[in-house]
Amino acid sequence: MAKKIKIIVAKPGLDGHDRGAKLLSRIFAEAGMEVVYTGLRQTPEMIVETALQEDADVVGLSSLSGVHNYFFPKVVELLRAKGLNDVLVVGGGIIPLEDYDGLKKAGMSAIFGPGTPTTEIVDFIQKNVRAR
Repeated sequence: MAKKIKIIVAKPGLDGHDRGAKLLSRIFAEAGMEVVYTGLRQTPEMIVETALQEDADVVGLSSLSGVHNYFFPKVVELLRAKGLNDVLVVGGGIIPLEDYDGLKKAGMSAIFGPGTPTTEIVDFIQKNVRAR
């Protein structure tokens, strides 16, 4: 039996809106993934520590407050500093298209904006975790 994909879903910073993160957590679970939702107001250090403790395959970051250009790259940097080079890092939320390239250059594997079909997100994770 194949190992379940384990995903950490996290809300970095002071963003208090987590409806989307909770919805995606449920969708990931229904797709057969093991989900750890960290809750609101997580620091990059807290997110990385959870990924380390949980032996995560994926970290999914959600931002609706405009702090993605700081927090997303910081999480990637700290993951790599801990030797978690094979953890897939994806992000979503209210992120302007012009920020996508910079986030990908900073190590994000994918960014998913509002209206992205959830099947596209699940498929991306399943294909890219298996490819590692």
